[in-house]
Amino acid sequence: QKQFVESGGALVQAGGSLRLSCAVSGGTFGSYFMGWFRQSPGNTYEFVAAITRAGGNQYYADSVKGRFTISRDNAKNTVYLEMNRLKPEDTAVYYCAARILEISTRAGEYNYWGLGTQVTVSS
Repeated sequence: QKQFVESGGALVQAGGSLRLSCAVSGGTFGSYFMGWFRQSPGNTYEFVAAITRAGGNQYYADSVKGRFTISRDNAKNTVYLEMNRLKPEDTAVYYCAARILEISTRAGEYNYWGLGTQVTVSS
């Protein structure tokens, strides 16, 4: 059974940093395109970042470009999201997701999801 477990969410002040992790088990991690999405109350899933299978290419939402970095360690079956210069509008539940076919920024095209980790940025 595939499991995607996010961790690293916390309450942080604006301008601070966090590193989220998503550990994957029960599947072939290296075969997945991985993405991070977020959802704040009353909103749909918002694309944050995505990374190709070997980690050679990364994609970012304009709202996080230059502040967030997605990376992966295929030996550890883990994808990361380094978040710097956090803003109150970054407050959301952050989810990792996996897609089999190809890279995507659309939440509906991802095959597997974690349960999320809460990030709260205070002003």
